[in-house]
Amino acid sequence: MKKISDLDVAGKTVLLRADFNVPLAKDGSGVITDDGRIVASLPTIKALTEAGAKVVVVAHLGRPKGVGFEASGSLAPVAARLGELLGTEVKLAGDVTGESARATVAALQPGEVALLENIRFDGRETSKDEAQRKELAAELAAMADVYVSDGFGVVHRKQASVTDVAELLPNAAGLLVEKEVSSFSKVLANPDRPYVVILGGSKVSDKLGVIDNLIDNVDRLLIGGGMAYTFLAARGHAVGDSLLEADQIDAVKGYLAKAQEKGIELLIPVDTRVSVAFPSKDDPAPENKVVASSGIPDGWMGLDIGPETIALFASKVADARTVVWNGPMGVFEFDAFAAGTLEVAQAIAASGAFSVIGGGDSAAAVRKLGLEDGFSHISTGGGASLELLEGKTLPGLAVLEG
Repeated sequence: MKKISDLDVAGKTVLLRADFNVPLAKDGSGVITDDGRIVASLPTIKALTEAGAKVVVVAHLGRPKGVGFEASGSLAPVAARLGELLGTEVKLAGDVTGESARATVAALQPGEVALLENIRFDGRETSKDEAQRKELAAELAAMADVYVSDGFGVVHRKQASVTDVAELLPNAAGLLVEKEVSSFSKVLANPDRPYVVILGGSKVSDKLGVIDNLIDNVDRLLIGGGMAYTFLAARGHAVGDSLLEADQIDAVKGYLAKAQEKGIELLIPVDTRVSVAFPSKDDPAPENKVVASSGIPDGWMGLDIGPETIALFASKVADARTVVWNGPMGVFEFDAFAAGTLEVAQAIAASGAFSVIGGGDSAAAVRKLGLEDGFSHISTGGGASLELLEGKTLPGLAVLEG
């Protein structure tokens, strides 16, 4: 996999795939509520512009229908924020590969940056029809000399701007993708020990592939979040009205048995903060209490790990040399149920271990809690990071090795 330092980009037009799928305020104002993904792209963009490249950024936002421009999906707020961060104007084309895009790219000077409008306004980007994807890829490639992949959040997808265009131009991984691959390689190939993996989030079914791929290599596996209740049920405990995937109980029993057989510490919550209702904006802290995880009463649902579990998990992280964390410990968006996620994050940060945080909710939680500086690497791709942890080959990375 080539790096951007391997390419001669001076005076050339570089098509850069970035991941700018940032959250916007729900009031329709277009205000970006978390610019982490834009900030993560800056080192690559600056490296290219400082080398004299004309940078054309391709990105998506949200889930447009793929039938043309939609105001709610416009990258205008992203172009404005990127310009602020770079300290220069970022020109936004009015379309993807049409007249506006071609004119915008043609007017670029070395060191300047332009952004094409939301690539997913064009349905060919995500089409299952390979011919349609390749047609769009050819239109993109016609505007550039070189392709750089820096949108880690999409490298697990076969899409025109991710895989197909990379086959048409000299290519390389951007600095962000390079860092992501390096960080995950370190925790997957030869981690320093003790090696601790912490898994949370809502569904155990989303994490079975990760458990299956890592269970032979970890020293400790700590389970929290909504997925913990299926583990508790597999141990024969009542879980009340907590989230439960009954169809996964047999699979979980298999992993519990395998961990015991291999001498792996697989820990599930010993106590749980339960509530009579799921929190909402109108009622962010419904009636709640801490109970033993061995018997969550009917009518109550588990929404966070309890204080004894927090202390237990923190003790198992304290001497770790490598930590992988994917998925929050509870409904961290509401303060009443954020303690587990907050204190586990603090324990990881204090451990001094090489720590990799999966994208998605885990990354959002760390940023919300202001703990970014305590981690070695916070991934920008939820789905992509999960698939790497599952041991899968990601098509957007494989194409860069061709």
